Amino acid sequence: MELTLSYIEGLPKTDLHVHLDGSLRLSTMVELAGKQGVELPADTLEGLAKALHCGEKPGSLVEYLKAFDITLKVLQDADALYRVAYELSEDAHAENVRYMEVRYSPMLHTRSGVRLTTVVEAVLAGLWDAQKDHGVVGNVILCGIRNISPESSFEMAQLAVAYKNRGVVAFDLAGAEYDNPAKHHLHAFKLVRDNNIAVTIHAGEAYGPASIHQAIHVCGAHRIGHGCRLREDGDLLHYVNDHRIALECCPSSNVQTGAVKDLRTHPLKLYHDLGLRVTINTDNRLITDTTVSRELWLCHTQMGLDQDDIRRMIINGFKAAFLPFHQKQTMVRAVSQELSNAEQAFARRESRRDDANA
Repeated sequence: MELTLSYIEGLPKTDLHVHLDGSLRLSTMVELAGKQGVELPADTLEGLAKALHCGEKPGSLVEYLKAFDITLKVLQDADALYRVAYELSEDAHAENVRYMEVRYSPMLHTRSGVRLTTVVEAVLAGLWDAQKDHGVVGNVILCGIRNISPESSFEMAQLAVAYKNRGVVAFDLAGAEYDNPAKHHLHAFKLVRDNNIAVTIHAGEAYGPASIHQAIHVCGAHRIGHGCRLREDGDLLHYVNDHRIALECCPSSNVQTGAVKDLRTHPLKLYHDLGLRVTINTDNRLITDTTVSRELWLCHTQMGLDQDDIRRMIINGFKAAFLPFHQKQTMVRAVSQELSNAEQAFARRESRRDDANA
């Protein structure tokens, strides 16, 4: 049966890999720029979308990341951070995302002198208020940046330690992957691991499987962001599978950055068929011009994943969440039942439609 986008929008979902500074609304950017006196490349929604290359293929990860130089201009005060975090949760609620892990690097939001603690608390406040209003559970992953400095990553790791059990659930390393190995930031990873904080690392997107190997075996990653090039090392692939190390797949984003040629050749179907814990995520709702529902729908329409595949990947998202085991167990049971109910209702509708067309 062919699944519609609206059907997938109605299903409960997660978004485990979503960047705050790549997921704000265009209209909000324009409003914030006017309020703050910030000059953007364009003052219309259409012009701004073009300047950010929303949904386009800039050709490489480095070119893709240039859009963040623009979005960050309006994210340098607490009010803006609160608003963008709240609206991101609101947008997630509109497509029935139930759980979300929002990642960003606080040090990138201090250009106007805002304290790091203020940055973290503004985002958490936005997510918490949205949770009260819309029911989306939102936690935070703090990021070091590969291409800045190990010292700054250690400072972000210290923040993660300070806000552990206060909304921050993990530490990540983002930024330009090529020629910026994760092992240079080992001091930061040791600190978070010593404090029993989960680790996820962008790896295997703009560099080969050696980057994934290093993320897991040197830096202690519990999940891998993207992992497109894992298929190049079969032994490592099976290690990831055997140890249930989840992959945070972001299909459309991977095409944009040139990590894969197109959706039809994306390796996530291979990973999924082999039994890896594949999760589907947006990466950047604005810059990639997508939603979780759209990414799942593209997996169905462009990669041939069927209803059962979609179900398994949705459940994988809840299983891979950086949450206490018993809380995840409760969520998985409830979501599994909800998915079964949705599938049965969908099958009945299709049957009635077939009867009507007979």
